[in-house]
Amino acid sequence: MKTIYLGIVVMATTLMWLTPARPADRMEITFPGDHAYPESLSATSDGTIYAGSLYEGGIFRVLPGATTAEQWIKPGANESMITLGVLADEKTDTLWVCSSNLTGFGVQPPAGVKPVSLKAFDLKNGAGKGSWPLPGDKSLCNDMAVGADGAVYVTDSFQPHILKLTPGANSLEVWATDAGFGGEGPQLDGITIGQDGNVYANTYAGGRLFRIEMGPGGKAGRITQLNTTPGFEHPDGMRAFGKNGLLVVEGANAGRFDIIEINGDNAEVKTVKGGFKQPVSVWQIGNTAWVLEGQLATLFDPPEKRGKPGPFHAYAVELPR
Repeated sequence: MKTIYLGIVVMATTLMWLTPARPADRMEITFPGDHAYPESLSATSDGTIYAGSLYEGGIFRVLPGATTAEQWIKPGANESMITLGVLADEKTDTLWVCSSNLTGFGVQPPAGVKPVSLKAFDLKNGAGKGSWPLPGDKSLCNDMAVGADGAVYVTDSFQPHILKLTPGANSLEVWATDAGFGGEGPQLDGITIGQDGNVYANTYAGGRLFRIEMGPGGKAGRITQLNTTPGFEHPDGMRAFGKNGLLVVEGANAGRFDIIEINGDNAEVKTVKGGFKQPVSVWQIGNTAWVLEGQLATLFDPPEKRGKPGPFHAYAVELPR
């Protein structure tokens, strides 16, 4: 009994460390309009939620307890284009944002074409704090994770590169690259740092999951493609969960929210809930996971197959204890 009790205490402490252990104060959030297309989700410890917009650009904000998102940072601010990954870093009062160009897919930036960049905004007032272009002629800034030392790790969906912005650096550097990161269609997508200190990243079109070991001095170590449960497809937003777990959504027609349990080089994918409309992101607040629907098929499918999007939502899903 003592061993069981200690295990429960450790697990509860882990969850509290990730986010405040509070029940969901709302079950559904609406992003207004026919062109919101929210693409990524993040939150601060008080329950304020932030999201980017793949079509309109700018940043949505949802205050604690609110059920409707409001535009907080205007499209084009800090020379941003459409906004994909967002990550609230309370240690530095920074909202990290991926600004990208999808004119080749028929999506026009709100304020003209600018360099594809990692952007920084002040988490308190939304003012621009910095901008770092991605290297290369063809790149797509998709998502990011922040290490314990403040370094930012960024996925490039059009290049087989995980990039790194070291605190105080003037430019992004290629931190890790691997043949498995590449392929046809958008690849590197969701990224997070596990409690083991290693970086985990997935590939959207390839349906792969990788562990990149954090080496001495913050250098990238061994890269391992994990053995995922058959049927794992179109993984998108991903976050660390507990000691050996990940929260992830499977986008496109899969429409699932999963918990992945990692044991060595094996990754067991367990679906928590399905039926979402092209989910793109997930974030944990207390014992609740917020799953964000992107409805990207209504934007990127061929015109003859393209439907009109319904209301854009994020939904609260209770996490298993």
